[in-house]
Amino acid sequence: MNEMIEQLKEALQISPNNLPLRLHLADVLLKENELSEASEQFSEILRRQNGNIKALTGLSEVYFRQQKYSAAIILFEQLQHDGALTFDAKIKFIRCLLKEHSVGQAKELYMQVLREQPNFRDTDIDAVLRATGNEAGADPDMLLEELSQPGNKYFMEKPSMKFADVGGMKQLKNEISLKIIQPLKNPAMYKAFGKKIGGGILMYGPPGCGKTFIAKATAGEIDAKFISLGLHDILDMWVGSSEKNLHEVFQAARKNTPCVLFIDEVDALGASRSDMRQSAMRQIINQFLAELDGVKDTNEGVLILAATNAPWSVDSAFRRPGRFDRVIFVAPPDEEGRKDILLSVLKDKPAENIDAGQIAKLTQGYSGADLKAIIDIATEFKLEESLNKGVLQPITQKDITKAIKEHRATTGEWFATARNYALYANETGLYNEILQYLNIKK
Repeated sequence: MNEMIEQLKEALQISPNNLPLRLHLADVLLKENELSEASEQFSEILRRQNGNIKALTGLSEVYFRQQKYSAAIILFEQLQHDGALTFDAKIKFIRCLLKEHSVGQAKELYMQVLREQPNFRDTDIDAVLRATGNEAGADPDMLLEELSQPGNKYFMEKPSMKFADVGGMKQLKNEISLKIIQPLKNPAMYKAFGKKIGGGILMYGPPGCGKTFIAKATAGEIDAKFISLGLHDILDMWVGSSEKNLHEVFQAARKNTPCVLFIDEVDALGASRSDMRQSAMRQIINQFLAELDGVKDTNEGVLILAATNAPWSVDSAFRRPGRFDRVIFVAPPDEEGRKDILLSVLKDKPAENIDAGQIAKLTQGYSGADLKAIIDIATEFKLEESLNKGVLQPITQKDITKAIKEHRATTGEWFATARNYALYANETGLYNEILQYLNIKK
């Protein structure tokens, strides 16, 4: 085989513009798992003929094998847009999406796969996309039905990520540890003091600061199952028998203890009842309060984390002891936290001579999502350059600095609103942490 490769290379030197020949060489190199050389050849084809489907498919396979999941996703998405995504590529695309925590997009694509091939089974993917996916002999038709039912748009999973995978947020981690983790590790001690294992924490702050990640990491810390509910999931679930559907979500958590139930944008559920003109919506809020109280069913072992960007819109009844009795401000990461996040995001990407500390100094006020965005922008710079040059170009400090100029912090608008509430609607001292963060003395 090595002799064939050398012959193909010699022929290519004579005829460098022969794209079918170059593609054949790239395919042979890929078959022999010579990934770096295969990448060079596929990239050169794309440089000479942008959008070549076979080269895109080959290069996406190279990136997948090299575990460069972010880069592979970009190519898979282009193939999907061009209608050229093979069945095998769809499965690899799903795996990449799950590695990058894009569970919703992975679910949507997996549903397409099951419609195409109803008998297809992948236990690894099933295990992430539904709680019972690793059961032997599970019916794929039932899996497709479960994934597509309007009342079951939430996912139950068992996250592997832990607090160490989430940069910064030391105070929040300590609060969650005291409220959730330690009771599970020391149940006898907590019961001696009459403290139940479970309860709720309401996290608030600007968007993109890691509220979802810390919730998932909490489940990972205690080896618990994790259910995530987003605003759109909830609104869809409320079509029809809304209260019943909401009860079923809590029942799923109660049957799978210990379980972390994470409710994003909880202000949609917990809006002030005095502002509600529609009695149906008031009934749903009352149902939610009843579920939090565990009126008919105990919530022992159910750990409820909720997040909101608008705590001033949440009914005060939700903050009563026994419900969300801890309300915690999740600020943008500090300098050390930003450094940790940057190193985490860059960990699996080709990069060289990166001074994460210096970048952290330049990104005051940036959320975790903002930091990921600037790395994504820098990655796009280098991916385009790599495709043009036909050789992988690593991300540099200069690329990230350039990306910072293109993407400014998105937290400013939130703080402008929060500042007014902290100054003029803070009778209970709920927003004191915002004033401290902004260095405002009242």
